[in-house]
Amino acid sequence: MGLRFTVLGSGSTGNATIVQGNEKTVIVDAGMSAKKLDELMRERGVTGHQLDALFVTHEHSDHIKGLGAFARKYELPIYANEATWAAMERHVGNIAPEKRVFMETGEEVTFGSMAIQSYPISHDAAEPVGYCFVENGEKLSLATDLGYVSEKVKRHIIDSDVLVLEANHDTEMLRMGRYPWNTKRRILSDVGHLSNVAAGEALLELMTDRTKRVYLAHLSLDHNMMDLAMLTVNSILEDNGIFYKKEEHPLRATYHDKPTPWDEVKRK
Repeated sequence: MGLRFTVLGSGSTGNATIVQGNEKTVIVDAGMSAKKLDELMRERGVTGHQLDALFVTHEHSDHIKGLGAFARKYELPIYANEATWAAMERHVGNIAPEKRVFMETGEEVTFGSMAIQSYPISHDAAEPVGYCFVENGEKLSLATDLGYVSEKVKRHIIDSDVLVLEANHDTEMLRMGRYPWNTKRRILSDVGHLSNVAAGEALLELMTDRTKRVYLAHLSLDHNMMDLAMLTVNSILEDNGIFYKKEEHPLRATYHDKPTPWDEVKRK
């Protein structure tokens, strides 16, 4: 079957992604209630009992809201770096010592034939990370909650077969929006979130002949729309001479309230 995944939900209302290899299945983040996670998984024909581990990107509530209850319910080991563990400790409740796994930033772990590597990202959290998944030469990268795409991030996620990349906000919608200025300043900063334009500009360097699909993720409900994000990113690609036939277009949507279809990474 090969590597496949479904983004259960993406955005400030909660984030979670299931990645399934030939032998093992893991979930990245648990930003909704355990009940909601179960509902979303049922839509994709999977249950918590099929999961082998839970990986955490960072401690913000939209990534760990249901983590404690969900992990206890399914007796899942939780992988996170030491700083993230310390930051989320009081939010996740009692976790058995044997279920606490400290994974250093930049470390690679193996689950069956699937290799999982974390990499550092720029965000206003204790020690936030993204993850890359590789199995049988197929590569999936998750890159959200980025203030900017650093050279280190680029080195990790370039040449992905499939990339899930943040396109959080339209800058003008954010500037004109209802948020207080200190919140806007945080979002726009190097430890905030990636704009549509920044996502498009990053893709000019990240997309290679190997890249099959790019999912735009973590869109703001208040300051973005998927159609606008798609249009902005595609316009940047076209302005730089990158054109696609409609049936071959690589951009895909994620949703805050429903899971994406299962996607096999090797699929053209």
